Amino acid sequence: MPKTFRAVDSDVFRGWFDEMALGPVQVSSVAYSSIVTSRTPKSIRVSDPEILQIVMPRSGPHVIEQNGRSTSVEPGEMVLLSSSRPFQSYAIGEATLMQFPIALLPAGARHVDQLVACRLPGDKEMGQFLVDYLARVTDNYMHYTPADMARLGTIGLDLAAAVLAHHLEREDEVPADSRQRALYARVTSFIENHLGDPMCTVDGVAAAHHISVRSLHRLFQAHGASVRASIREQRLERCRRDLSDPAQRHVPIRAIAARWGYPRPADFTRAFRAAYGVAPVDYRHQALQCPSAGKTSHD
Repeated sequence: MPKTFRAVDSDVFRGWFDEMALGPVQVSSVAYSSIVTSRTPKSIRVSDPEILQIVMPRSGPHVIEQNGRSTSVEPGEMVLLSSSRPFQSYAIGEATLMQFPIALLPAGARHVDQLVACRLPGDKEMGQFLVDYLARVTDNYMHYTPADMARLGTIGLDLAAAVLAHHLEREDEVPADSRQRALYARVTSFIENHLGDPMCTVDGVAAAHHISVRSLHRLFQAHGASVRASIREQRLERCRRDLSDPAQRHVPIRAIAARWGYPRPADFTRAFRAAYGVAPVDYRHQALQCPSAGKTSHD
């Protein structure tokens, strides 16, 4: 997407740019001093890849002008840009960018002109899941295999399509398999963020997403996973890491267990021993006496 850039209020521009390709989806992390970015009718005639870009500020103001609209977005919000129409933006700070070909969206979600340069919430409903997904992807991208990258691109596109279809009130036009992948991403993100809540159970997760327990089990089975096992394994892994953390050596084991959803110490001890073959107190002692003993294939 050819653009022009101009530094503002200074002859020196400072910034950095990092990108990752997730199949047809590109995710970028950027930071910049004051800058004006423009895409003109001339640059569109030179090249139009027909892509959409979702901009999510992490710090600083971002002002976007496109389609006759001028919108200011802050952290916790996002805004959509189209490569096929002229635009201008003023920005300073940091942002995450996600771009992809518009042709990959479901038919209903392609009617995006009415959303271009509109402020979209990134701290609730579907928007929050997309923001959480992008935060995890950019934080951990060094650990992904090529196969992981392709799968993550599909998930990201499904979530973006769900966000746009939601705001267009065209959710029914999103294909069923795309809706299911987006729902799975939402549910797994919900579980990860609520591991410390004892009510994060199969019934609780199903109720939070307004689906039946049977539907929840089918959703996980389609991905070769189990709801209960996923919750249990993640809770135990968080406990294991806390027990091997020297900074938490004085935190009682029962407090660590309760923090991650095990209010009854006996239940935690039994589950931990079954998973790691040793009692929590012995594991902590070994891990803190010899740090390498606290490392497993999960680290």
